[in-house]
Amino acid sequence: MPRLTRAHGLVSVHAVQTTRPQVALTFDDGPHPTHTPVLLDILARYNVKATFYVIGSMVRRYPEILHRIVAEGHEVGNHTWTHPTLSRLGHGGFLREIDRTQEIVWRTVGVLPVTMRPPYGAITGRQSHMLAGERNIPTVMWSVDTSDWRRPGSHVVADRMIRGARPGAVILAHDIHGPTVRAVPQAIEGILARGMELTTMSELLGWQHWGPRGLRYVRQGAADNWRG
Repeated sequence: MPRLTRAHGLVSVHAVQTTRPQVALTFDDGPHPTHTPVLLDILARYNVKATFYVIGSMVRRYPEILHRIVAEGHEVGNHTWTHPTLSRLGHGGFLREIDRTQEIVWRTVGVLPVTMRPPYGAITGRQSHMLAGERNIPTVMWSVDTSDWRRPGSHVVADRMIRGARPGAVILAHDIHGPTVRAVPQAIEGILARGMELTTMSELLGWQHWGPRGLRYVRQGAADNWRG
C-alpha cells in the first residue's frame, strides 16, 4: 500500500475559512447494508456529493457498497477499523486503527482516504499532530452536529443541517440511521434554497480532487514513487 506524501500543513479542522458558499456533508460509521444504498440513491437524485467516513471492518463486510460510493463520485474518509475511543489508545494501537482502514480502502477501491475523523471526536492534540506528521492525514471534526444518534426524528435532523449551513461548515451525520437518511432530501432542498452548495471535504478544503489524481504517493520500503 502506498502512503500519502502531499504537504498540506493541516493538523485538525472543524470548519473551513472560506467565502465560497460551500458546505461539506459528511456521514460516519458506514457502510451500512441497507441505509447507505438508499442514501446514495437520494444523493444521486439531487446530484450532490458527500464524504463518507467509513469503518474499516464494515468496508471488509460490504466492499460492494464502497465500490458504489467511489464510482458515484463521493469521497471516502478514514473512521478507524473498530470505532474505538482513540484518545485511550497508545501510539501503536492508534496507528493500527488508521493503517488497517487505509489499507482495506486501498485494496478495495484503489484510492486512499486523505482525512480522518475520530470516533466520538475523541482524540488528543498530540495524536492529531502525530497523525499529520507521520501519515500526512489531518483530523476532520465538524461544526454542525445533528446529534442524530439520539434519534430526534427526521425533521429535527434536517432542520439542524439547514440551520447550520454556512460557508465552510462541516455537517456531521450518520448513514447507519434510517431517520437520518430520510432527513436528507429535506436538508438538501433547504440548504440549496439558502444558496449553498453541498460538496466533499477535499473540495471544501480547496484540494479539488480526491483519489489518486493530483496526489503524490510513495511506496513503503521502496525507492520508486509516482503521481496518480
